[in-house]
Amino acid sequence: MELNSVKGMSADVVETDVLIVGAGPTGLALGVDLARRGVRALLVERADALFPGSRGKGLQPRTLEVMDDLGVLDEILAAGGHYPVGMIWRDGVRQGEHRMFDEPTPTEAEPYLWAWMLPQWRTQQILHTRLRKLGGDVAFGRELTALVQDAQGVTASFTAGPAVRARYAVAADGGRSAVRRSLGIGMRGETVDPQPTLVADVRITGLDRDNWHMFPPADGGGFLALCPLAGTEDFQVTAQFPPGVTPDLSLEGLREVVAERSHLSPDAVTEVRWASAFQPRTALAERFREGRVFLAGDAAHLHSPAGGQGLNTSVQDAYNLGWKLAAVLTGGAGDALLDSYEDERRPVAASVLGLSTQVHRGEVRRGAATMQLGLGYRDSALTEETRTALAEDALHAGDRAPDGRRGGVRLFDEFRGPHWTLLAVGTDAGLPSFDGVAPRTVRIPAYEAYGTGVFLVRPDGYVGWAGDSAQGAAGYLARVTGSAGRR
Repeated sequence: MELNSVKGMSADVVETDVLIVGAGPTGLALGVDLARRGVRALLVERADALFPGSRGKGLQPRTLEVMDDLGVLDEILAAGGHYPVGMIWRDGVRQGEHRMFDEPTPTEAEPYLWAWMLPQWRTQQILHTRLRKLGGDVAFGRELTALVQDAQGVTASFTAGPAVRARYAVAADGGRSAVRRSLGIGMRGETVDPQPTLVADVRITGLDRDNWHMFPPADGGGFLALCPLAGTEDFQVTAQFPPGVTPDLSLEGLREVVAERSHLSPDAVTEVRWASAFQPRTALAERFREGRVFLAGDAAHLHSPAGGQGLNTSVQDAYNLGWKLAAVLTGGAGDALLDSYEDERRPVAASVLGLSTQVHRGEVRRGAATMQLGLGYRDSALTEETRTALAEDALHAGDRAPDGRRGGVRLFDEFRGPHWTLLAVGTDAGLPSFDGVAPRTVRIPAYEAYGTGVFLVRPDGYVGWAGDSAQGAAGYLARVTGSAGRR
């Protein structure tokens, strides 16, 4: 993507609309979303290549819907697979299956009711390929050294390469975010588990790939799990250790822990492809915006890995922020629209952090609670529900807009893309004309997932406005997007 020198500044300072620091799933998803909207964005990554490990290996149903909209769902489904059923072992003998997930049958309104396993490195590859097809890319080996902002923009300096001048910047650089630290934004949280955890991607022989193999603690040892990673030849090793122990991440260290806690011999572990150790904890940033800089993903919230919520919440941060940045940068919306990012996403992150902790401690089972389909923005300043006497379980403005097929139309096909959608369900009510931002207009017969009425679906797939008729829809859209509208 072409970058221009800033007028009045050194020729080696480049200009862009959005600087994204960090090329993990959060930064890449945001880069894709902005690129498809025609917004100039530059992704910079401290490392010399994309993250190589599995870490966040589960994509929840709502994230699969996001991937559908970003144009990568087919690749995601082709590269991954369903989670295998757990198998409990003791003394080298299979004790029986353990199902970690409650997976209901998909419906037309909720077509992806399962967690999809895909190693994080592969998710990033797919998003990076999509970004490049849209004309964007990642500048690797660019470690941030300074970030200064003023009323017009942000200037960033790096250990290598030119400085960057951007209208806005997004910190997607992980839990130890250099951007967050430079802004002086604190994080508050708690230790979820006093036991250090090792996670590694390894090659193992002598173990089938039909199950997620689990070895409960025995004789004072720690827990061990060996999960075949869908779409690869690798297993993900997860092992817990007593407080104060530093896990050995070497090949010999991995061989020792696998042999001590399972029936496998040390040489069954033939290769360590990536390894890390961490202390399970949660934390939430005190704020998600500081002037022209936004925090997203792990830079804004840290989760226990239990329940597969961290990566998913992070990608959805990007999905929420992308259309708002584009509306301000290219669509004429006021900067105040960007305040809704923190107003909407910080309460969601706080709620999901609590859920992750409950799953880690065995208080909540993985399933409906972890799918993220029920998350929404009913209390947002962007939400306007004009109907009255709605049942609590009815679709409200602020809720996720369901999928479905009616009258020869699949709704997700109509929603897919960077536009707003004006959806008339089971009504012949006249629809307004729009100046400025014009939504795609769709009419379908009555559909129980919506009831009847008129709905304005946001670019990120949530109902922004709902009414019995279309009166007020154009005015709402004009207020949100900054365009002129007629009632």
